[in-house]
Amino acid sequence: MSRLKDLRRKRGYTQLNMQMKTGINQSDYSKIETGKRYYTFEQCKRIALALNTSMDYLAGLTDVEEPYPRS
Repeated sequence: MSRLKDLRRKRGYTQLNMQMKTGINQSDYSKIETGKRYYTFEQCKRIALALNTSMDYLAGLTDVEEPYPRS
């Protein structure tokens, strides 16, 4: 989950900003970031869109931060 926190900080967002961008409660988002809670597919999708990255990057399946081209 350190990728999530690192990317959020790199983008200059706070957890409160992420709540506003994703609709995920700040407390729940904090738990996701620290690994105390897993995100659902839908939450992962919203986080990836908010951070302009791919779900694969958040899952650690790729080291490329940039999102895939959207159709």
